[in-house]
Amino acid sequence: MPQKTKLGLIYGSAREGRFCDTMVNWAAAEILSDGRFAASHIDPRDMETNSAEIGRNLDEADAFVIVTPEYNHGYTGALKSLIDAYNQQWQIKPVAFVSYGGVSGGLRAVEQLRLIFAELHAVGIRDTVSFANPWNRFDSAGALVEPKDAERAMKTLLARLHWWAVTLRDARATSSYFEAAA
Repeated sequence: MPQKTKLGLIYGSAREGRFCDTMVNWAAAEILSDGRFAASHIDPRDMETNSAEIGRNLDEADAFVIVTPEYNHGYTGALKSLIDAYNQQWQIKPVAFVSYGGVSGGLRAVEQLRLIFAELHAVGIRDTVSFANPWNRFDSAGALVEPKDAERAMKTLLARLHWWAVTLRDARATSSYFEAAA
């Protein structure tokens, strides 16, 4: 059996009563059913008490899925703090996005995050899963009411993310990205 790809599943919100928990739970179930990943949850709420563990989880991850809301046409301050607290842990690794929000489905936050991760030498995956007005799309138990389209989009996202994760993991093991530019 092949080794599972290590994935950091990142919460994009730290608000009390956040809907992010519902979104992360959905994403985690999809990741688990895919079978190729071993996911660790990384929550910006834990920054003050577990920053060393977060750093280790980020460092060990071969890829990331960020579940982000859109607040005021952008990504959250908590997510910005999490990203900025680390540097080399993001480098030469793929990052995928599951977004949610009002009518835009969080896509404005994703577009900003793509710029940030490009600066950190991470590879943004083109495919995303986006939920416009998700509060009406999940039932009281947190299950997606009409899951077919979102599940199909997530399968594509995870397939591409896995390819990039394996490719970049192998590349990191055999050559130095930064020495190549020297």
